[in-house]
Formats: sequence, C-alpha cells, structure tokens
Amino acid sequence: MKRNTWQREAVRAALNERGDFISAQKLHALLKSAGSTIGLATVYRALTDLVASDEADALQSPDGENIYRACSTDGHHHHLICRQCGHTEEIEAEAVEAWAATVAAEHGFTQPRHVVDVFGLCGNCSGPTSA
Repeated sequence: MKRNTWQREAVRAALNERGDFISAQKLHALLKSAGSTIGLATVYRALTDLVASDEADALQSPDGENIYRACSTDGHHHHLICRQCGHTEEIEAEAVEAWAATVAAEHGFTQPRHVVDVFGLCGNCSGPTSA
C-alpha cells in the first residue's frame, strides 16, 4: 500500500471537491491556482495511485485525453458524461453486463471485462427541447 503524502492528499481532496471528470492538466492548474507547489508529474503519479486503489475512476474522453474522477461507487459501474460541461452520472447497465458475458461465451472467452462510458449532452447543456 502506498503511503499517503501531502501531494496525494491534495489530489484526492481536489478530485472529491470537483465531482466530475477532469484532466490531470486541469487538476494541476486548479491546485496551482490555489497556491499549491505540486508538480504535474506528481499529479499524474497520484492519480495513477488513486485509480489503482479504486479511489478514482479514469477513462478516455472522446478527444483521447485521460480524465479522472473521485469514485463514488464501489465495484464495476458505467458513466454518462456530458461532453460540454463534464457533468457525470454513474449508472447501472445490467443489459451491457449480460451482453458482454454472452458474447464472450459465444467466442469461448471467460472472465470478460469491459468499459462502457456514454458521452452526450446533459439536460442543462442540451437547452430547451421541444415536446
């Protein structure tokens, strides 16, 4: 187990405060603007450690950037993520779980693992919709 350092605690606290997915660069900028002396490489290391210990989620944004979020759900889960503002909802996806197990079994695979994250626009960013 990694020991907790002030840098790791600062990254953990910033992720918890943020709530939504954020890139390491943006998180680093937030920490620096709050007066922290933490380096970008240290932010990346802390985020990697938090993901490895299941304290944070990591995924790739539609433009290929790794983004991170404090994990608020234990176990395997999926996300709905707003492409515009970053608002995130953790969702259950039993149909996806069943589909992944079925497809794996049909091809002779066992212990399937998968990542499903859905990017769209949240209600606030979608604006008024016509009925």
